[in-house]
Amino acid sequence: MGDRALDPTFTSLPYRGLGDAALARAADLGATHADFRFERVRYQELVARDGVLQGASDTEDLGFAVRVVHGGAWGFASGVVLTTEEAVRVAETAVAVAKVAAEMTSRPVVLAPEPVYADVEWVSTYEIDPFEVSVAEKSAVLIDWTTRLRTGAAVDHASAHLLQVHECKYYSDLNGTRTTQQRVRLHPGFEAMGAGADTFDSMASIAPPVGRGWEYLTGGQHSWDWDAELDEVPELLAQKLKAPSVEAGTYDLVIHPSNLWLTIHESIGHATELDRALGYEANYAGTSFATIDKLNSLQYGSPVMNVTGDRTIEHGLATVGYDDEGVATQSWDIVTDGLFTGYQLDRSMGAMHPDLAGPDFPAGRSNGCAYADSPGHIPIQRMANVSLQPAPDGPSTEELIGRVERGLYVVGDKSWSIDMQRFNFQFTGQRFYKIADGELVGQVRDAAYQATTTEFWNSMEAVGGPDTWVLGGAFNCGKAQPGQVAAVSHGCPTSLFRDVRILNTVAEGGN
Repeated sequence: MGDRALDPTFTSLPYRGLGDAALARAADLGATHADFRFERVRYQELVARDGVLQGASDTEDLGFAVRVVHGGAWGFASGVVLTTEEAVRVAETAVAVAKVAAEMTSRPVVLAPEPVYADVEWVSTYEIDPFEVSVAEKSAVLIDWTTRLRTGAAVDHASAHLLQVHECKYYSDLNGTRTTQQRVRLHPGFEAMGAGADTFDSMASIAPPVGRGWEYLTGGQHSWDWDAELDEVPELLAQKLKAPSVEAGTYDLVIHPSNLWLTIHESIGHATELDRALGYEANYAGTSFATIDKLNSLQYGSPVMNVTGDRTIEHGLATVGYDDEGVATQSWDIVTDGLFTGYQLDRSMGAMHPDLAGPDFPAGRSNGCAYADSPGHIPIQRMANVSLQPAPDGPSTEELIGRVERGLYVVGDKSWSIDMQRFNFQFTGQRFYKIADGELVGQVRDAAYQATTTEFWNSMEAVGGPDTWVLGGAFNCGKAQPGQVAAVSHGCPTSLFRDVRILNTVAEGGN
């Protein structure tokens, strides 16, 4: 639990009484399982461009949901009127939905067992709640960023943004679990845009979104070095605009965490969600090649590849104390010495496939991966903080570059594409530096790397040491239908890959 206390404006809301009423009614109607979730999620977004605040929004999502298992089928309903009568009505609706669904359910819903957690609290670690900082102060920071960026000769336009989320959630179920939790996260960033003789391009901040507070922007111990990045980005953009177009071919790659996190997200994170592997989920780029027959047999990557799923790491965007099914969150192995050894799963998936247990969680159990992005949505299996581990005594970024005779050093994420099985992919980046005989010799542009998932990760020769490890991530991971959005972090070290195919995106665009 973090240093902050639960927000009293949330704890004063009547969620306990509403939950008790809803659960009692669901039990009276014969539900074999029922859970109640009450949420208040506040979002604030600020956007500035060329020295002017372009927009500011502040919204709040407040409501509750009841989920039941009745007759072996799921039922779900939600409401926004905070009265006992409405809580009872919503529970009745959830049971009615389950009765209809039972006629179409061929495999009864069974939930993995979970210990009871009676009246526990958890608060994420942050120092300054960004919602306690005035809009005027935050706007001034973003406006200043865009003004400073535009002093660069190559910068024609500059934008900056700040997205902040304050999430409070209460969960209770018929077994007696009661959890009250609070999370703060924010995503600041900026982008400089300019035109060269024959191209238009941009250069953005590589600062990751974080599970921190306003202290991330203040210049202190827990802040990103915004001043250094603001000073260097205009010149980096100028270099990129003048850089030669890459020659397509095969190169060794040294990939910085600011780029590699996204490759992890798409080719490992989504691929090892058990609902995708089983075909229960196919929205947002399909199912997965990592089917259950490959568990403990597929050589996912090289022996230096060790990947964990983790919902406990401090400041992680998917970090929480208990998931939306009342499961205590945990950490476990997904890839061990290159071998595929674990999935991400929730309570229904854990009960469905008790044979898929790993060394870090018992057979027939969840590893805490259920999450709903609002009180109006049902919990679904969502991604943990999926991270590539560094080598304890691993090399520095400079040492990895020094091992390459002909290659590219990739920094920052940009566009990506991946197929419906999470297998064939293509990624670009903010900037690509040419490496010749162990030295960086300037930027090239129009580059993308292309591979299959297993080909790429098996080409990884070395991972950097702990000093190269960065916790990156995204606010906007999409899944399900109706669509839900979740924030997730991915840590990784700088890593070296051999013989990766590089495309020239301009040439490919003309084909």
